[in-house]
Amino acid sequence: MRITFERRLRQPRWLLVAVPVGSVVFAFFLAGLVLLATGHNPLSTYRQLFDAAFLQTGSLSQTLISATPLAFTGLAAAAAFRMKLFNIGAEGQLYMGAIFGAAAGLYLGGRGGSSALVIAAMVVAGCIGGAAWGLIPGVLKAFFKTNEILTSLLLNYVAGLVLTYLIFESESYWRQTKGFNASVFPTGKPLPSSAVWPSWTIHVQGGVTIPLGAVLAVLAAVVLWVLYARTRFGFEARVLGDSERAARYSGVRVRRKILAVMALSGAIAGLGGASQVGDFAHSLDGDPNGLQKLGYGYTGIVIAALARYNPFAVVLVAFLIGGLENAGNTLQGADFPAGLVGVIQGIILFSALGGEVLIRHRVRIVRTKKRAAAAPEPAA
Repeated sequence: MRITFERRLRQPRWLLVAVPVGSVVFAFFLAGLVLLATGHNPLSTYRQLFDAAFLQTGSLSQTLISATPLAFTGLAAAAAFRMKLFNIGAEGQLYMGAIFGAAAGLYLGGRGGSSALVIAAMVVAGCIGGAAWGLIPGVLKAFFKTNEILTSLLLNYVAGLVLTYLIFESESYWRQTKGFNASVFPTGKPLPSSAVWPSWTIHVQGGVTIPLGAVLAVLAAVVLWVLYARTRFGFEARVLGDSERAARYSGVRVRRKILAVMALSGAIAGLGGASQVGDFAHSLDGDPNGLQKLGYGYTGIVIAALARYNPFAVVLVAFLIGGLENAGNTLQGADFPAGLVGVIQGIILFSALGGEVLIRHRVRIVRTKKRAAAAPEPAA
């Protein structure tokens, strides 16, 4: 018996839903085996996770806080991956968006600008910061054929060092230099009240607070879907992703398209950084154990893969993964395995990558026939 993989000539639509769902189910099954091996009841643990993520009072608000940056980085990854540009740099682009967004908020808010103007400037500045950082690997890819996976990944560490330098190792514009707290521990300048992004409360389940960033993430998903599904830009990007030779033959300007998609991907991640500052932190967080430790950009890759690069599915998966992270933070203690969330996320990623094989290829089991025994030679 021999097992072979044959490339599918046509991908049934049901596979695009069944395989990601099956990947998640399989991931939770494997995580359940890990829990059993460590002496925990999987069903009880999963019930605790679900309650802490979605059912307890205030849990949905905390889940939205965790899900908002994940939605932005997931959309950033999806925007690039749909053209088979593997932008692994959403993490660094989010940092640069936070830096630029904080600068705009501090400058305009400190000069008495209206709240609407300051917030709009922070949104634009965050997009510019992320797009500029995304264009670096884009330029290297378009003009020098450099692998964008390596360059975008390495730039994450550069952006992290810049973020730390601005708060911990310099007297920068972003750092608080006055007051007792500033002399004890380096911190970022707090944003003026006009630069704090608004939120809305829905009186359901004890009150659910919806931050502006979550609304912008949904709008970004709508814009991204329209751009790729209903415009010439999206059609050319898909053609280029399928075959660069065919794209060149049809008149697509390959270099320009690479730059545009990398800038778009970086801008979405940068908007997530501005949201992180304006919605939640209200200052630039340069602590290596703060924003940089959360790994939003890397988790966004998992989300984009599970969502099959569909913008609306990205938002949904980000909400579910955000709930998982929120539950892990809430339940972490002596009776709850601290590394469970990371284990589940890692297993989900590998399961999603394995699912890609099943979507693109068909598994065939070939039965090999036994060779007939050789006939004896006649005696001389």
